[in-house]
Amino acid sequence: MTDFTYATDAEGVATIAWDVPGKSMNVMSLEGLTELEALIDRALGDPAVKGVVLTSAKKDFAGGMDLNVIAKMKEAAGADPARGLYEGTMRIHGLLRKIERAGMDPKTLKGGKPIAAALPGTAVGIGLELPLSTHRIFAADNPKAKIGLPEILVGIFPGAGGTTRLIRKMGPIAAAPLLLEGKLSDPKAAKAMGLVDEVVEDPLAAARAWVLAAKDADLVKPWDQKGFKMPGGAPYTPMGFMNFVGANAMVHGRTMGVYPAAKALLSAVYEGMLVDFDTALKIEARWFTQVLLNPSSTAMIRSLFLNKEALEKGAVRPKVVPDQAVKKLGVLGAGMMGAGIAYVAARAGIEVVLIDADQAAAERGRAHSAGLMDKAIARRKATEAQKEALLALITPTTDYAALAGADLIVEAVFEDPKVKAEVTAKTEAVVGDTCIFATNTSTLPISGLAKASQRPEQFIGIHFFSPVDKMALVEIIKGKQTGERAVAKALDFVRQIRKTPIVVNDARFFYANRCIIPYINEGIRMVAEGVEPALIENAAKLVGMPLGPLQLVDETSIDLGVKIAKATKAAMGADYPDDAVDGVLFWMADQGRLGRKSKSGFYAYDGEGKREGLWSGLAARFPHAAAQPELTEVQHRLLFAQVLEAVRALEAGVLTDIREGDVGAILGWGFAPWSGGPFAWLDILGAARAVQLCEGLAARHGARFAAPKLLVEMAEKGESFYARFAPAAQAA
Repeated sequence: MTDFTYATDAEGVATIAWDVPGKSMNVMSLEGLTELEALIDRALGDPAVKGVVLTSAKKDFAGGMDLNVIAKMKEAAGADPARGLYEGTMRIHGLLRKIERAGMDPKTLKGGKPIAAALPGTAVGIGLELPLSTHRIFAADNPKAKIGLPEILVGIFPGAGGTTRLIRKMGPIAAAPLLLEGKLSDPKAAKAMGLVDEVVEDPLAAARAWVLAAKDADLVKPWDQKGFKMPGGAPYTPMGFMNFVGANAMVHGRTMGVYPAAKALLSAVYEGMLVDFDTALKIEARWFTQVLLNPSSTAMIRSLFLNKEALEKGAVRPKVVPDQAVKKLGVLGAGMMGAGIAYVAARAGIEVVLIDADQAAAERGRAHSAGLMDKAIARRKATEAQKEALLALITPTTDYAALAGADLIVEAVFEDPKVKAEVTAKTEAVVGDTCIFATNTSTLPISGLAKASQRPEQFIGIHFFSPVDKMALVEIIKGKQTGERAVAKALDFVRQIRKTPIVVNDARFFYANRCIIPYINEGIRMVAEGVEPALIENAAKLVGMPLGPLQLVDETSIDLGVKIAKATKAAMGADYPDDAVDGVLFWMADQGRLGRKSKSGFYAYDGEGKREGLWSGLAARFPHAAAQPELTEVQHRLLFAQVLEAVRALEAGVLTDIREGDVGAILGWGFAPWSGGPFAWLDILGAARAVQLCEGLAARHGARFAAPKLLVEMAEKGESFYARFAPAAQAA
């Protein structure tokens, strides 16, 4: 079986088509690189071949590199992984440079064979770096196609020449969104930026015609010509200097210095712009190697690519249950969550019945979808026809009889067990015996809610995060009696709506809220202790959290925090640990400062609800202590408040797969993505060091920081989480 096919037509155009067997999307492997190089050599060495077209036999061109290649390059180098990674990267550079020079004379730059790329659809990662080495890129006029270099999003940067070529092609300012943000564009936008050369109906035919007409001058890249000047100016020119001052500030402002790939990318760009092209490729390869050896990048690749992809493909799905794709969905409750669930389901082509006690409320829930589609139309991401088709799938009603024939129900009504029990009974009276019933509760135990069901084995939790249309994670919760078909149904539904699922067992707050509430509470507790709020918030951001704990509670609402605290205290009684937190939280609620929704909370807001800064009145009630803690002390408190709960969730069997713990933490509440997640971060620290830090925190701040028995045991044995619990997930 081969990854590429080769054919030569009567006019001497060789077509190399990428078609990886058994894959819906082409990905590059070491074997594929070897095969491609042999075919390029064959074409360049055959006098009958006038030129080459690189294309794909699939609907898309390529989805990037198989990141397991990195592990193979490391393994091949044995005790010297840096050498293996550098040499492996340079081998890729050598192949792409061979395509770029295409057999031309190195002095006269003549005699080469034209090589064009014909992209039928999406081309990302090395799927774009490879075309960038050809002499002309033709993309199909396919608005669904995505073109770009998203490597930075998984903790690396374009290391197969994409960084060096893009900078020389576009200049650092134009290339910045593509390299530093991983921005993907449709073909027409890519052409406008200069990323591709032509957008046509038939890229293969257009590429073939160009190859037959190309002249020697058409093959020489600007950076191989005499007198080449860097777009935007070299780094030592006045304009180039200003570019890099701005770029450095932008990178630091966005990454807070905790993402190694962004800093390495900037270094590769700066140093590469000072030298010739081939030397710049070596510089790119060295910085790329350094990033690949950084444990942060290894953890990000594993969690955000390998583990995330595995979960989306059904790694934890019950294997014996047949396909459970949803055909008709009932959504109970047309508020913010219910309306959002209806939208993402309809967007996936699922028929939706949106139920509410009031017809006007149900109509408003459907109108939410109309509003989201209007925004998409304004951004040219959707059409009026698509909007009408989506809205036609959503039926707003008060009539439970409309649920007949539904194979999945998602209940998203008020967080009151009595209300939920009532709608459960009404629903089960009209749906079929095989219908799965899911609740979207974020805090109430699933097993307790399932008591209202006549079929508890078909009762499950599907916890969406807000806003539903934007948040990638869905937490699926198994009750004590939940059966495998219900789990399979939930997972297949999440796959249909293109989100990432994790499956956890029932317990108070499940997994995500179990970890995020201690983070919020630790920040509030520090306010009570006199730690300056600005230190708390900035410490969180400087360690990679997207929001500080005080801003987060403002966003989720302070009165919701009060409600959760009261319910938790009622359940735990004398064991309740957060009275100090309540002293701050309840006082804020009593002042009417309920967060962003009331335009007043830990932060001050203007009349439009825009944050203006931390509320100065907080210090009058909770004065700042004369001696403030060290930055790392605050950061450790905030991080360990979360990761220790993750470990306890694993100990208690709430989590059964650490991959879900890491992916869920990053996608669910933004846990320091640079770390790869709580378990990946503990592996980076090492269990022994983590226990040592816990002992210090527990001595200074209390038993909540005591190391769980599992972590202590692992420290004694010298174990890591991924070696012990997920040996198959170590591929990165």
